[in-house]
Amino acid sequence: MTKKIPPPLPTVLTISGSDCSAGAGLQADLKTIHALGGYALTVATAITAQNSQGVASVYPLPAQVVQQQLHAILDDYDVQAIKLGMLGNLEILNTVIHCLKQINHPCVIVDPVLISSSGCPLLEINALSVFIKELLPLATLITPNIPEVNTLLEGGGEILNLPFQGQKEEISSIAQALFALNVNAAVIKGGHSIETLATDYLVQPNEPNGATIQAYSSRRMTTQNTHGTGCTYASAIATELAKGATLNEAVKRAKEYLYSTLVHAEQAQPAHQKTPNQAYKVRKGSLNHFVVDNTRIPNNSAC
Repeated sequence: MTKKIPPPLPTVLTISGSDCSAGAGLQADLKTIHALGGYALTVATAITAQNSQGVASVYPLPAQVVQQQLHAILDDYDVQAIKLGMLGNLEILNTVIHCLKQINHPCVIVDPVLISSSGCPLLEINALSVFIKELLPLATLITPNIPEVNTLLEGGGEILNLPFQGQKEEISSIAQALFALNVNAAVIKGGHSIETLATDYLVQPNEPNGATIQAYSSRRMTTQNTHGTGCTYASAIATELAKGATLNEAVKRAKEYLYSTLVHAEQAQPAHQKTPNQAYKVRKGSLNHFVVDNTRIPNNSAC
């Protein structure tokens, strides 16, 4: 009797920086993709020195090394989705853009990682215009938070009424400004908004000059364990797309997964060093990527 060979796993490539604390970057992407049933491939763009208190330093890899990694992966694996995170500098950015233009690329999810939450630049300022003009149009979806929305629109010349605050009535204007930058679709994340609920908006062009807007909401949580939320969310969307979900379904499932990792984050924290007086320092903990109980977003929080 011939042994039946199981089908291959949905394969997702993440191109991002390494986080030695394993809360964000490549490491968070790896956890997310495997937790959701995919197979993760990685191309490192930079080495960072960071921990739960912030990013201390960033060391971008030579662009040639990034290129060699890309060639090695894409020559061998059938990649169904690509997630882009930290790219670091103009040379690496151009290398990735050239690669995407050379291949019949699958779904590409761009998490516009421009600056760390602790204030450390993660993309050189001289690379921003190329990022906007050449990379964003290649993306299936971008996933900016509100500060990143403002940075992208200002950098792309779409000033409008900056800075936006993520309010519901602003979303249509934000969508049109992003479409003017040749963005194909975006999830405008609400974690930094001033709204009561944490509402993310999936915006897609709707001819002739409109936008289809889908809202996904969850209650806000009071927690310090938020390290790597952006990486996790984008990787979850990429994985769901690789599994065959539509864009709307992928964002919905990713939102639910992210909510679950936050709800149960307290159960998955590592041990830390103590200060001399034995009091714990203020730290930003990571998520619970392998949570067993996939807690659903309460129905009463849906928008």
